Amino acid sequence: MALRGVKVLDFSRVLAGPFCTMLLGDIGASILKIERPPTFDKIECPTKASRLWAARQGGGVGGGDDSRRFGPPFLPHNSEHLTGNVEDERLSTYYLAVNRNKRSLALDLSHEKGRDIARTLAKNWADVVVENFKPGTMKRMGLDYEDLKTDNPGLVYCSISGYGPDGPWSKLPGYDVVIAGTHGLMSITGSPSEPAKVGVAMTDIVTGTMANGAIVASLYERSVHPEGAGQRVDLSLMESQLACLSTAASGALNALPGTPPPGRRGTAHENIAPYQAFKCKDNEYFVIGTGNDNQFRALCEMLNKPELVNDERFLTNAARVSARDELIPLLNEAFSAKNRDEWWEELGGHG
Repeated sequence: MALRGVKVLDFSRVLAGPFCTMLLGDIGASILKIERPPTFDKIECPTKASRLWAARQGGGVGGGDDSRRFGPPFLPHNSEHLTGNVEDERLSTYYLAVNRNKRSLALDLSHEKGRDIARTLAKNWADVVVENFKPGTMKRMGLDYEDLKTDNPGLVYCSISGYGPDGPWSKLPGYDVVIAGTHGLMSITGSPSEPAKVGVAMTDIVTGTMANGAIVASLYERSVHPEGAGQRVDLSLMESQLACLSTAASGALNALPGTPPPGRRGTAHENIAPYQAFKCKDNEYFVIGTGNDNQFRALCEMLNKPELVNDERFLTNAARVSARDELIPLLNEAFSAKNRDEWWEELGGHG
């Protein structure tokens, strides 16, 4: 596999960082995930077996990556291993979704001994370090890139934060849904009357994907560098989300004067029509995407609406976008004549 032999020391938690390191593991890297050790002073662990089980599951009080407890749903567990603190011992399917291909090591980074072990791993074992603490946290622990690169000059060090290492918001925690609200995504997601979040944390996932690509590029550069030098990689959820506004941002920044800014259109597309969900006779929805004029003409024929083909209001995509308030009710009426599965039998696979 492409990254066989590459060793990644993963200090990240929750989603963006773990998604990145999971992708690195998918192509062969060895991932060692650093997690908080569980504490057992406030719970009862009657046997050694139950204590070991709780430790492996991130149990105890506050043990492991926070996302171990993001649920329900949780992974089914063996009741024989329970310690009485079930809430902390259940392992979420959320955590499992982004932490395959990894080994976990519990280190208490609030103690110097734990930090010493982490520094030794970063300096003597790791090719890559990934962390998503708030900016300045790793520096205070002596685990910043500047602290490590002298002893490990080939180290690729990736930091992921909410808003970047400096600036007025740099110390704020980064949450996908908050950044979607403050930096544009919710302004184009949802219905005209109400914003909505995307069904999964896309800003986190995109940031993790970008981090994966940046790390792979850095490892390639290290491989061709005369001295095998590493480098620092810095990403933020804010910048990743702004980059993903893509066509919407371009429409807001570059359009002709007087063009309305992009807005929330439910399932509809800002620049293409028809390109959305339509309610069928059985109250289920059928999604249509017509990417060109030929596809629109074919759709009209299959909907038994040939009169729309040569209607001047709908001849081109630009015309259809401008006249969508006239076009969409006509298509809604057509789709309401049959159930979703009937439409699938007639339309599925055409295009």
